[in-house]
Amino acid sequence: MAWVKVPVEHHPIFLDALPKDRRIDRINMFGGIAAKVNGHIFAGLFGRSTIVQLPEPDRAEALALEGAGPFDPMGNGRVMSQKVMLPESIMSDEEELRAWISRAFQAALALPPKAEKKKPRKAKEQRAAPATKLRAKTSATAKTSAPTKKRPAKKPPAAKSRARR
Repeated sequence: MAWVKVPVEHHPIFLDALPKDRRIDRINMFGGIAAKVNGHIFAGLFGRSTIVQLPEPDRAEALALEGAGPFDPMGNGRVMSQKVMLPESIMSDEEELRAWISRAFQAALALPPKAEKKKPRKAKEQRAAPATKLRAKTSATAKTSAPTKKRPAKKPPAAKSRARR
């Protein structure tokens, strides 16, 4: 599927169709909005439609809808398992959209919660981390190992050139 920007007018339609449940987290994804519960994304906007994650037999029923298909965000035949791209016409039928999102929500609730991922460290922290570990190692081994000899300081480049004259 070719990349299509999510129409801004779909955002409120999608948000209104979500179940009114405090456990639902909304995140930005694919230029639209997605909803997750217990760490599982169960619905989201993509292109001009909505994607839902469904178990069998709900997935088979959704795929049978005219215009629905497996979710292939890159359009290269590599579909995301259990996710269905609902037909574009679903965005104009609020009751049907709400029903499919509700099914996906109920299925996600039945799954065990995902463990929270650690937030990636910032680049600056990543550069500093090895030095911190090195200092900790050095101080721990300095107590038990013999002192090392210091290398003589190098002469600056200007001093070398004077010595050759």
